[in-house]
Amino acid sequence: MNYLYLYAAIILAVIVLYSRRHVKKVETDKSQLRESIQGGMAEPPSLHPVFDPVRCIGSGSCATVCPEGAIGIVNGRGVLINASHCIGHGACLAACPHDAIKLVFGTEKRGIDIPHISGEFETNVPGIFIAGELGGMGLIRKAAEQGRQAINALRKRDGGQAEYDVVIVGCGPAGLSAGLSAMHHKLRYKLIEQEDSLGGTVYHYPRNKIAMTAPVVLDIVGTVKFGEVQKEKLLEFWLGVVEKTGLQISFHERMESIEKSGDGFVVQTNKGGYVTRSVLLSMGRRGTPRKLDVPGEDSPKVVYRLIDPEQYKGQSVLVVGGGDSALEAAIAIAEQDGTTVTLSYRSAAFSRVKPKNRTLLEQAEKAGRIQVLLNSGIKEILEKEVQLEQNGQLHTLANDAVIVCAGGLLPTPLLRKIGIDFETKFGTV
Repeated sequence: MNYLYLYAAIILAVIVLYSRRHVKKVETDKSQLRESIQGGMAEPPSLHPVFDPVRCIGSGSCATVCPEGAIGIVNGRGVLINASHCIGHGACLAACPHDAIKLVFGTEKRGIDIPHISGEFETNVPGIFIAGELGGMGLIRKAAEQGRQAINALRKRDGGQAEYDVVIVGCGPAGLSAGLSAMHHKLRYKLIEQEDSLGGTVYHYPRNKIAMTAPVVLDIVGTVKFGEVQKEKLLEFWLGVVEKTGLQISFHERMESIEKSGDGFVVQTNKGGYVTRSVLLSMGRRGTPRKLDVPGEDSPKVVYRLIDPEQYKGQSVLVVGGGDSALEAAIAIAEQDGTTVTLSYRSAAFSRVKPKNRTLLEQAEKAGRIQVLLNSGIKEILEKEVQLEQNGQLHTLANDAVIVCAGGLLPTPLLRKIGIDFETKFGTV
């Protein structure tokens, strides 16, 4: 009998601990949702989940697998508590045990433009194809499959004389898969990537987060039987594929325009122009980072998004921007040992940022971990210094790294100029 009392006490203790933890988590999620709404950050920027209130049972599996912490459980149902951080990779969709999630673009308040593409991923402009996130597919497996199918379709096109059969723009899952398919079919291809790394949106995932939840088929390589794999392992695998296959990638090359030329196109980049029969656009929806247009910005120490705060240990870092991404980057770096962090913003005050970030920044500034320079702007980036102007005065700061968080320029205007048709999605697939 004593054993029964003991077992009952243990079970009761477990229930009490679980209940307390659950209540605390629910309150945290509610608080996060309130902060997002109050800060004007409740509108997701890209592909994102919506939850069926009838099917959803609040299991929390979607929140557990979300790399960005964008999902929480409020009133017993899944909800985007941090919508601005959602990047639409779809792990939540695969994790939901009751099919209560669908991925959509846009909301009732904010529409998102999605290009019209055929079943073979060709736009209304013959010879220009779109695969992956830009065309509405953030899931890694499906984006890679789209890249493969698009190459299979465009290789059948008739065309005149051109330097290349296809120019592939963007080196995320769709672009990598397309490049391998181009090699497989012995096409003359050019694969360009505006950043210094492959992986596209995956490269910008937080460390150690799940990046893939289903197997994928790649030409030359075969079926890649990944189930759940961390970002670093997936990037390592892709780098190995590039090395083994000899896939040629031109990094730091940004597409600037596409013009019709005879039976094909001229793709103009910051490094030159390429005459091609077809173009496959496989870049993401983050767009081209907004530049400062100052001397020295092309330095390798200048980046446009924080990936790993630990890499800046012991360094003097300048963060530029006034949004949540800039504040969060400055705060995270300031927590590393031996760092000196300066946050520069061109306006007189931070607006449309989360109260939590504002509070953390104020605390870090008071503690001397971050120097905040409002009404300031970079004048020049030097090898070991950076020059800023603030209220008419020039400041020279020791500097090892610059992180620019000034948003991005979406490719939509460029694509419209080419003649590609778009449909504005308001919370639809």
